[in-house]
Amino acid sequence: PGSYTGLRIGVSTAKGLCFALDKPLIAINTLKMMANGYLSQHANFGGLICPMIDARRMEVFTAVFNHHLGEVENTHAKIVDEKSFVLELQNNYVSFIGDGAEKCKAIIDNPNAHFHLENYNSATFMSSLAHAAYQANELEDVAYFEPFYLKDFVFTTPKKKA
Repeated sequence: PGSYTGLRIGVSTAKGLCFALDKPLIAINTLKMMANGYLSQHANFGGLICPMIDARRMEVFTAVFNHHLGEVENTHAKIVDEKSFVLELQNNYVSFIGDGAEKCKAIIDNPNAHFHLENYNSATFMSSLAHAAYQANELEDVAYFEPFYLKDFVFTTPKKKA
């Protein structure tokens, strides 16, 4: 998740480098990387991890992972309200992480909900995921790889100034 232009520039740069240097292209989900960062600092954690990236207003980009980084809920955009994550919180300790977690902290009142606002969005937490993907031969096709947009791009024309 990120800005459309930022994603396009980043992906184009990565594809160009991989092509020019004849290196494999490995895609890493940012939310999974954040969950991996949380687990690297909380090794004995046994609940669910819900990384969140602020998407403005009351919306976040999020996913839910178990303590083995298995995906419980796919990456999606979510409007946060009082009913958010009710099912996950029924029987699980859930750690909400990332800059979007602050929105939930103000709304979700549940003893199983814990909020960690530290920054786990760092390339430091990407290397082990990239290594595992490389070992499993989970490589992208440099010619056809495209960024993963959670939302469609909506083009608007600027209003004329009077």
